[in-house]
Amino acid sequence: MEKTSRVAITSAAARVIDELRRQHGPLMFHQSGGCCDGSAPMCYPAGEFRLGDSDVWLGDIHGCAFYMSGDQFEYWKHTHLTVDVVPGRGASFSLEIPLGLRFLIRSRLFTDEEIEGLG
Repeated sequence: MEKTSRVAITSAAARVIDELRRQHGPLMFHQSGGCCDGSAPMCYPAGEFRLGDSDVWLGDIHGCAFYMSGDQFEYWKHTHLTVDVVPGRGASFSLEIPLGLRFLIRSRLFTDEEIEGLG
């Protein structure tokens, strides 16, 4: 059985990552689970966000590690996440904000087959 991916990315978000990577070098994502903008995926230069012992690595998207806080993961562990991008300005330190864009998560529950493939 094929291993199930926990996180994916849209082609639009991948294009934004390419642009941000040209400007900032290697990137990473973290989703904290706070309220409002804190629940959105945040993009940082790789290594510039200090990970804690409870942060969970969900996988890589378009060459970028994606982490989630442990508390947030407990709520989302049964869902597949897709990182997308939309026009708008969030109130965060995420690198896409100056572009007039914001990353967001689209989610769906895993199927029974996907749950078996989670490992």
